Amino acid sequence: MKDINASFDDILRQRHSARAFLPQAVPEALITELLEMSARAPSGSNIQPWRVYVLQGPAKLRIEQKVCALHDELYINPQKIEDFKTEWTYYPRTWVSPFIERRRENGWGLYSLLGIEKGQKEKMHQQHRKNFQFFGAPVGLFFTVHRSLEVGSMLDYGMFLQSLMLAAKSRGLDTCAQAAWNTFSEVIMSEIGASEDEKFICGMSLGWADPAQVVNAFDTPRVAAKEFTRWLEE
Repeated sequence: MKDINASFDDILRQRHSARAFLPQAVPEALITELLEMSARAPSGSNIQPWRVYVLQGPAKLRIEQKVCALHDELYINPQKIEDFKTEWTYYPRTWVSPFIERRRENGWGLYSLLGIEKGQKEKMHQQHRKNFQFFGAPVGLFFTVHRSLEVGSMLDYGMFLQSLMLAAKSRGLDTCAQAAWNTFSEVIMSEIGASEDEKFICGMSLGWADPAQVVNAFDTPRVAAKEFTRWLEE
């Protein structure tokens, strides 16, 4: 039992958001296996709210090209962001401490590793653009949920996504969960043939991380448990 726990702890520690992948294809049977394992995640009343779209080959390339073009257009004409309505707001409308400091630490930590300095907007744009190419991963995943479901199903979805990322890591694969796609959710939903009853959740890159790329050396810090835990004994 101790060895099993240690192995699971290693998987938790090794999982990270990979941002550069090898072109090596992921077998369909392996992708199916990952999804089958992820579906063991708990959900309220076992409603299992997840719906997954797997993108490979020409279908993946078509969406990448379309969204990259829109991303480039927004860079030139930022005011056009009003043309894109996200289904739900991922980040807070007003940032407060300590979350804003953590966000900045994460962002500038990554950019510093890549040699991108404050004010280099073109380089920032190009780095952010890689989101919409799934960072070169051979597999792209999109996740949706039925519109009738409420916030509890979003909690369920988080457990499903974590299960998927850990199942992938346990098999030597890497992932990157991506909220960046949400800006273009309306376009994506049309491209993947989703029904009007579905709401876009997020995207995810899946494949083998490229160990030669410095971006994959980025290690995000974590707050110690004592900083977010309160013990009540009396």
